[in-house]
Amino acid sequence: MYDYLVVGSGLFGSVFAHEATKKGKKVLVIDRRDHIGGNIYTKSVDDVDVHWYGPHIFHTSNQETWEYVNQFGSFNHFINTPMTFFDGKLYNLPFNMNTFYQLWGVTTPAEAKAKIEAQKDIYKRLEPTNLEEQAIKLVGREIYEKLIKGYTEKQWGKACVDLPAFIIKRLPVRFTFNNNYFNDTYQGIPKEGYTKLIERMLGNVDVRLNTDFFEQRKSLEGVAKKILYTGTIDRFYDYQFGTLEYRSLKFELESINTENYQGNAVINYADQEVPFTRIIEHKHFNFGKQEKTVITREYPSHWKPGDEPYYPINSERNQRIYNMYQEKANQESQVIFGGRLAEYKYYDMDKVIESALSLVKKELL
Repeated sequence: MYDYLVVGSGLFGSVFAHEATKKGKKVLVIDRRDHIGGNIYTKSVDDVDVHWYGPHIFHTSNQETWEYVNQFGSFNHFINTPMTFFDGKLYNLPFNMNTFYQLWGVTTPAEAKAKIEAQKDIYKRLEPTNLEEQAIKLVGREIYEKLIKGYTEKQWGKACVDLPAFIIKRLPVRFTFNNNYFNDTYQGIPKEGYTKLIERMLGNVDVRLNTDFFEQRKSLEGVAKKILYTGTIDRFYDYQFGTLEYRSLKFELESINTENYQGNAVINYADQEVPFTRIIEHKHFNFGKQEKTVITREYPSHWKPGDEPYYPINSERNQRIYNMYQEKANQESQVIFGGRLAEYKYYDMDKVIESALSLVKKELL
């Protein structure tokens, strides 16, 4: 009946489905949730566009990718300037001259560099073996202990000394007064929300929601010549090589009868005793003027099968298990694997689109 069955209506599956349909292929997209869009799903609450599964800011330096996504909806000029709350005070992110002034009162890059250099201790001469050592080598002990340690340990559910160094190797540190978190040329949020963007991608595609691939696997495997699977790869193979590990998230939504709750879209909470990692005030993503506001508190949590997987835990053990699944997947002729869950990889949205378009060229040209 179909050329392709796409399992999952997130960004990867939707881009592929859109392009395949444009090329005359008949495509069915299914999703176990009751909505399209995967984790970039947005929903209106009290006239505020809520990022239902955490904030998603689109950013890229690839002009072709920017032009591609803009064909499905206009983007605003939102710039991500998060802040961190620690011990009753607010600090700018990423670490830049504003942060250093807030911490130490320094006003020149030379003063800031000297302060950080003096706090690197012995680690500036050693090859870091864990995240704590890597962070101190990059930004010194004070920034690590105030603005990194508590947040990171809550996020990953492990002590920093038990986390690999590579997690923080690309930590942005700037000696300019620049609060823009991303260095990319293009940045913004869809003015009508991500759900509308995905709706336009899937406008000519057959879509079935509330459809779990594994509950109907036998019948679904027969509806198309090929399957594009974007779910967890270990479940597809019934965990035969072991279960891959993730961190999960819980979201606490609150509608508040005030115009402006925190004055910023994203504020992180680095204090260890605060159970959530950040508060998102959604109206600021679209410069909202509504009389009410909607916030989300984000709580990292231990993941177990059945929970929603968000961040892969890239340990040696998990990478070894994934490699076995990938080797098996490479032998498939009727099933294609793509996206963050099937590839066990953290993807920014622009890279998801680029990867999906790369698959289109390989499959359909």
